[in-house]
Amino acid sequence: MPSILNSLSRVKKTDIVMSVRDITKTFIEGGQPLHILRGGGFDLHRGEIIALVGQSGSGKSTLLQCVGLLDKPTSGSILIDGVPTQKMSSESQTALRRNKIGFVYQRHNLLSDFTALENVMLPCMANGMDEDMARARAMQLLKSANVAHRANHLPGQMSGGEQQRCAVARALANNPEILLADEPTGSLDPSHAESVFNLLFDLVRKNKMAMLFVTHDMNLASRSDKKITIKNGIIK
Repeated sequence: MPSILNSLSRVKKTDIVMSVRDITKTFIEGGQPLHILRGGGFDLHRGEIIALVGQSGSGKSTLLQCVGLLDKPTSGSILIDGVPTQKMSSESQTALRRNKIGFVYQRHNLLSDFTALENVMLPCMANGMDEDMARARAMQLLKSANVAHRANHLPGQMSGGEQQRCAVARALANNPEILLADEPTGSLDPSHAESVFNLLFDLVRKNKMAMLFVTHDMNLASRSDKKITIKNGIIK
């Protein structure tokens, strides 16, 4: 895949789309504090792909939930396009997340009673797009993800790789600046995993997005522009 892989070392890093500083997250479990994140941070630039690595239970998914505005850190700051998010109302955070951030999870999380096309249309319509435009946008994305032939199929009628490709298309529905992926190929066999990961990299590059992805696979991590690690709760 030279057109994808060779481009990784030639990314032009320009403006910062996400800046994380001194982030902590503490849960209370059994009446006792459980410190998952203990500090540190990073910058994510437009056009950059960062791999987030660390041992199981180190807090990778917790960090992704916080920077994706799905959970609130205990302390620290998260800026998206230079805008501080920690004091935003939940409504403002929802609007920012809907317009700026796309998510791909380990499991596809497609709605089982909706077709592939409908699954991709839904976030478009939730963001105010009319049905005809949403349908056209969704079909375009399914074509980009090489699953347009499954547009009218339910998730249960598709393979795991096809479902995850639909999930990638859905994550791009509102043309986000930032893509967050939590072990996006962790539930797939090696051949499908490679295919889906190549798709992710290709679409991120073509759309000039930034991506932060969690992985245990050091081979995949080596293909990123930069690696950050969580060790003892500290982001390095």
